[in-house]
Amino acid sequence: MRIADFKCGPKIAFGKCDGNLFVKSRLVFYWLIGIAIAAIVIAAAFYFDDAAQNFIAQHQSRSAKNFMRNVSRLGDWTEHFALGITLLAIAWWRSNRKWTRIFLSMLIALALAGAAARVVKIASGRARPSVKTEEVWNGLKFSSNYHAFPSGHTAASAAFFTVLLLANWRIGLACLPIPILIGVSRMYVAAHYLSDVICAAILGILCALIVGRLLRRQIESRKSKIEWPAKA
Repeated sequence: MRIADFKCGPKIAFGKCDGNLFVKSRLVFYWLIGIAIAAIVIAAAFYFDDAAQNFIAQHQSRSAKNFMRNVSRLGDWTEHFALGITLLAIAWWRSNRKWTRIFLSMLIALALAGAAARVVKIASGRARPSVKTEEVWNGLKFSSNYHAFPSGHTAASAAFFTVLLLANWRIGLACLPIPILIGVSRMYVAAHYLSDVICAAILGILCALIVGRLLRRQIESRKSKIEWPAKA
């Protein structure tokens, strides 16, 4: 069994405490930088919400709107789930353990991001751009009119394809336009603000990183159990 499916984590040699401490410090530094960048991006997204909405409203066309509606319809979590199940079944049928793990991780990240987005949606109660309201926070709302923050489509798609990007950056990079287009389509059809899409993308990426890290630890644990009797 190889640990080549997820290459985003550092390789740490056993028994080297100083090296481990250095790697951990570097990881903490990277996480702090990532959090700072995410905070700046989120703040900028909220600041440009109205500007982005006005820009989209001024550049509407019937053909573009129909196209974006189709993208938005096909970009829901159910379509991603169906695609993931199909790919998982093919990988399992071909006895490809590597891609079976990858596609399974993509489905887990998809489910995690979808569940997290749903909880935040209900708790935030933010109205969609098409709904006129003067309230900043509308409380716990179960109506779909108040399910704007964050975008569930974008969160699910970002989580789904970020796992693929971590596992195979070439294929993941080629698929990167898919979640981007889905996020743009949600704004174009007036279902979400810019901040809804940006925060959803960050949420999806975070879920993918969590799933990828947990899977990598599981693979390392299995590898150590297999190698231990051989060394003993």
